[in-house]
Formats: sequence, structure tokens, C-alpha cells
Amino acid sequence: MDLNAVRLLVRVAETRSFTRAAGDLRLTQSGLSRAISRLEQQLGVRLLQRNTRSVSLTPDGKLLVERAAPLLAELAQTESLLLDRRDSPTGLLKISTPSLFGRKVVMPLIGRLTEQYPDLSIEAVMTDRLVDIVDEGFDAILRTGEIQDQRLIARPLAPLRWVTVASPAYLARHGTPRTVEELQQHNCLTVRNLRSGRLVDWQFMLDGKVRDVSVPSRLIFDIGDALVDGVLGGFGIAQLMNFAVEDALADGRLVPILQAFSGRSRALSLVYPPSRQYSPKLKVFADALNTVSW
Repeated sequence: MDLNAVRLLVRVAETRSFTRAAGDLRLTQSGLSRAISRLEQQLGVRLLQRNTRSVSLTPDGKLLVERAAPLLAELAQTESLLLDRRDSPTGLLKISTPSLFGRKVVMPLIGRLTEQYPDLSIEAVMTDRLVDIVDEGFDAILRTGEIQDQRLIARPLAPLRWVTVASPAYLARHGTPRTVEELQQHNCLTVRNLRSGRLVDWQFMLDGKVRDVSVPSRLIFDIGDALVDGVLGGFGIAQLMNFAVEDALADGRLVPILQAFSGRSRALSLVYPPSRQYSPKLKVFADALNTVSW
């Protein structure tokens, strides 16, 4: 059996279109059709039902795709694993990271890695969008919260911790809140969750428990990066991750407030498919993450 022709058949089945499959595979439609016709002749069965508008699998075609697709995926993973088992990291490492964490923490780290390993290239997608690690071809992603997908490996990293801050200029104009309740008299800069559409609550340690608190806001953003710019501009109070404002706290551009009530944190993991577990390029990235603090 021609495994390459089977691979082409699987792609046609996934896209349900000769046009899309041919484009994905960088083949002509006629070349793709001929390859599958030869496979049908070799097996002595019809695999596809074709008409002018769509293409669908016959019962025999469905059986072949259901049995062959997992085997082809396993072969591809094995090939990738063997190629990655080189002593020195080479090739492209594609990662995704939350936008603000990417700019502040990951950017300096990957810059050093590309200097240290001349044969390593890194594509970093810095976005707060929830990416699909498999469908979008990522080697690894940095993700917060609990990882539900049992098919993936989640390597825990140091948790992210939050601090509530304001600029000295804002506090001079509006005063410094001493309790969480006093935030209701202040302008609090907030973000809207891209997935739920809800404003993200703040969290404080109250009565021995971390509790969600809804704060008033006249400035709402879609990404955490804008919160940093807004609080530095003196527009209000913000609750941000430590790494995002570490420099500004150190040089006095921002001041921590309500520290007695701090307690918000969130798990952070490096997530990757099992096929990438022994990849040298992923290993150097994971090791580098463990050398920095946030």
C-alpha cells in the first residue's frame, strides 16, 4: 500500500475538499486525484464519492482513514522525535506565551538562547488568545491555570503572583486606600477576559481566604500590557503580576498598596506534546525558564 497516497486521502477526508487538500499539500488537484485513484486501483475498492460540490468517504474509505490516520500521526511524531534527538538544539522552536509575560520575561531569555545556539531559531507568538498547541503546530506553550488536557505534558513553573500598585502622582491626588473597601472610591484599571467577556475581578486575602473583589473602573483594556501603561500614566490603581512592574517598583515610579491583603497567585506551566519530551531545543528553553525569577 502506498503510504503517501494514504496520507493524501486522510487530508482530503479532513478538509472534505480536493481544492483545500491540494493547497495544504502543495499539489495540483489533478495530481492529488490521480494519486488517490491509483490507491483505489491498488486496493480494488472505491474510497471517495466525488461530485461537483463535495467529496465524501465511502464505507471502505472511512475504514481506511479511521485505521490509518492514527498510524500516520504516530509515524510523523516518531520522525520528529528522531530528528530532535540531536546533541545540539537545531531548527525551529515554535512557542506561545501570554503577551505581557512574553515581553517582560520570555523575550530576554530567547534572545540569549539564539546567541548561545547559532543553529536554533525561535518563533514566539505572544498573545492572550487561547491557542491550540497541536493544530497550530507549537512545540510548547506557556499557560496559566490548571491544564485539563491529559494528552499533554504540563511542567510546573514558579507561580505568578500579583501586586496592587499606583503611581505616586495618582495617590497624591486621590489618597492611598488603606482597606479593600476603600477601592470603591478610586479608579481601578481593569481588563476584560477574552474568552468569557467578563471584567476580571481582583483578588485579596480576606478573613484568611483569597476572595474575588469587583472593583469600579472607568478604564477597561483587553490586554495586561495596557494596564502597565495606564498605571504608569497615573490614571488609576491596577493589580498586576510582579514581573510586569518590578522595575517600576524598584525605581519608585509605582508604589505597592494594600500589601497586607495580597495573596493572589496563579499556576504557570510549560505545556508540550509527549512527542516533544526529549527535544534538545525544548530542553534548553525549559532549562532557561528555570534560571529566571518573576
